[in-house]
Amino acid sequence: MDKKQQIKQWNGRRYYSLDCYLKRTFGKKLYKLSLDGGMSCPNRDGRISSGGCIFCSAGGSGEFTPDRALPPGEQIAQAKQRVGAKHSEESGGYIAYFQAFTNTYAPVGYLERLFMPVVMRDDIDVLSIATRPDCLEPEKLELLCRLRKIKPLWVELGLQTSNEKTARLINRGYDLECFERAVKELKSIGAQVIVHTIAGLPYESRSDMINTAAFAGSSGADGIKLQLLHVLEGTELARMYKNGEFETLTEQEYISVLCDMIAVLPPDMVIHRLTGDGDKRLLIAPLWSGDKRHVLNSLSHELKTRDVIQGCALN
Repeated sequence: MDKKQQIKQWNGRRYYSLDCYLKRTFGKKLYKLSLDGGMSCPNRDGRISSGGCIFCSAGGSGEFTPDRALPPGEQIAQAKQRVGAKHSEESGGYIAYFQAFTNTYAPVGYLERLFMPVVMRDDIDVLSIATRPDCLEPEKLELLCRLRKIKPLWVELGLQTSNEKTARLINRGYDLECFERAVKELKSIGAQVIVHTIAGLPYESRSDMINTAAFAGSSGADGIKLQLLHVLEGTELARMYKNGEFETLTEQEYISVLCDMIAVLPPDMVIHRLTGDGDKRLLIAPLWSGDKRHVLNSLSHELKTRDVIQGCALN
């Protein structure tokens, strides 16, 4: 398939977007309902570390989720209200996205009582679970396998970087071998794997960022989130930034490296995110990232200008 045919298949875009994948797979648009499963993280409670990853906020990336004290059914109702202004159930469906902290970091009985009622709901099309690759013990994989047989299951793994030196700096808490093993185990039970990466981590070069995309693309994962580094108030990263220990990417730097990252991804890998939404109440830098539409429009223009298309490797 040549470039023009590929772009046409992707609804005119130069990358395989989540929106395109959902419409081709489900025949409709699906909306994410961000939920909080009430869990913590082994990188916070002392099992691995007590500090967490240096970029992670106090809410464990769950700033847009309902109150974790609410049962899942009430959280789903509230999350529906949040997306209700742009969505009608007649024209689309829902992804139940357990986002905050590490959503397999609990006894398997707790996880079954949490996930099973959600995946059985008629209004939920996909169950999506964000977790760490070091929190997927055999009994949890068995539960995930049973859930996957009921509805499509997505499992999001935080990679952030393929550079082990950076991984130690950000206090990730596991190595690449652990990540690779988790991808294989999840694929063996039929789960869809989504890799979360971050561009602009302290001291990383352009090559480091491109290498991370290439590593994620070769891992066997089905999808990827290409996340811009956000410096959020209250994090160790914020302390480093305020002390002048590193600089965040400019908009043009991010757009440029993002084009190169897209180019090394397999053409059948679904791109779930291209920038990210930092909570504006906590966002310290980069402030230009607050205008998400402008960033995406700039990326589209740059991809066309440079004639970059997903799957076309760099020269």
